[in-house]
Amino acid sequence: MKKILVAVMLFLGIFAQANDMDLWKKSTLNKIVQKGELRVGLDPGYMPFEMKDKKGNIIGFDIDIAKQMAKSMGVKLKIVPTSFDGIIGGLVADKFDLIISGITITQKRNLKINFSNPYMNVGQSLIVASKYKGKTWKDLDKENVTITTKLGQTGEIVARKMFKKAKIKTFDTEGDATQELLNGKADAFIYDKPYNLLFMAKKGGANIHHFEDDLSYEPLGIALRKGDPDFLNWINNFLYQIKGDGKYDTLYNKWFKSDAWLKRVQ
Repeated sequence: MKKILVAVMLFLGIFAQANDMDLWKKSTLNKIVQKGELRVGLDPGYMPFEMKDKKGNIIGFDIDIAKQMAKSMGVKLKIVPTSFDGIIGGLVADKFDLIISGITITQKRNLKINFSNPYMNVGQSLIVASKYKGKTWKDLDKENVTITTKLGQTGEIVARKMFKKAKIKTFDTEGDATQELLNGKADAFIYDKPYNLLFMAKKGGANIHHFEDDLSYEPLGIALRKGDPDFLNWINNFLYQIKGDGKYDTLYNKWFKSDAWLKRVQ
């Protein structure tokens, strides 16, 4: 009986090993390594994640992440510009291997594609008049407080949900909404944190202050096709590595804490 049990266990072990090798052969990661090229789909219209410079080159935070990823794989990087409304379909159709395009992880999207662990949260944050420095967002929820934001964006949704007493004033553009604050006609501006970081790098001064605490949770992830555990494992470990060895912080500071790159696009 023991001999039969040992034989069965040995057979199952060999079967599992063969199945694992079959999965690896079919893995997108294996195909990338064999081909020597990583194809990344993105929509170059979300500053500073991905955008075109004056020469037409696509640059940005996500581009640098993709470059670092390709370097870690030992392969060449191929950027595949794709309109955002068709980007998930393009991934499913194998037009590229990954999406690195400031794409928010949602349960609805996750039904069609898989996501890595979040590599950034682009939740809403507040830029406030300097008199509120040292306060919290709750201190702004008063009837005599005016908060500006862009019409129809997540910032408006979050503002109306969190601030029941303050006056919410919307504008067609981010520029108009922030100008209201700079002119002293508003107490705060609420919008995507990456935009606010960039705004502070460009125009921050003694008159305004940034509350960097996130008011909402909107995680960004790297998207890949379903049924590929080897690739997902590699991507998550890649993110752990660059966040642990300082490469991520260097790129984050380059694109979100400095405006030196603006001369390349303006």
